[in-house]
Amino acid sequence: MELDLSSAAFWIAVGQIILIDIVLSGDNAVVIALACRSLSPEQRRQGIFWGVAGAVILRVILTIFAALVMNLPWLKFVGALLLIWIAIKLMLPEDEEGPEINPSSHLWGAVKTIIVADFVMSLDNVIAVAGAAHGSLALLLFGLAVSIPLIVWSSQLILHWMERWPSIVLFGAGLLGYVAGQMLLTDPGLLDLLPPMPLWAPKAAGAVGALLVVGVGRWMEQRILARQDVTIV
Repeated sequence: MELDLSSAAFWIAVGQIILIDIVLSGDNAVVIALACRSLSPEQRRQGIFWGVAGAVILRVILTIFAALVMNLPWLKFVGALLLIWIAIKLMLPEDEEGPEINPSSHLWGAVKTIIVADFVMSLDNVIAVAGAAHGSLALLLFGLAVSIPLIVWSSQLILHWMERWPSIVLFGAGLLGYVAGQMLLTDPGLLDLLPPMPLWAPKAAGAVGALLVVGVGRWMEQRILARQDVTIV
């Protein structure tokens, strides 16, 4: 996909990248708060700034690398399957214990904690954003440039929105399923085994992926909630 600012497809892809970043980066605010909670107010601001800066740089490098190698045979196929599971997991009830992040009493310890935790949590984001960029490095960089400031400065607000309107998470999971479906049906290795397909086939595969994620996610969510109710009783 070319960097055509007048193209509707370009802005749709940018919107997908921004929404994916919003949905999958919500936990980052929790990690930052936990890592910096033992610092003084002044050090806390510095820890947040440098920790977020390091995590953002690391994520950009990982995402660019993923986008560059995404066109190798079968990588999209494997990434799509992994992304479907990530999308389904996004819909399931969270672990009440939360992430195990130990607060640090000094600035650079907190910065290191933020960067390491973000690296561990970035796999889903990297795969999804690289898939939404359709192999376009320019689109990838543009989408990240727009979305990263949004997430850095509004992470707490985003978390509040996701808690207040769970439909945001549902829509985000469906979007991940859509991206996964498109990734799967545009994998070079798979395309070599299939007969020629019409131009609308990837979009149809995306719609099937979205329905699959939402349907399976809802079913697993109900099973988990029912099991929890039985345990409480």
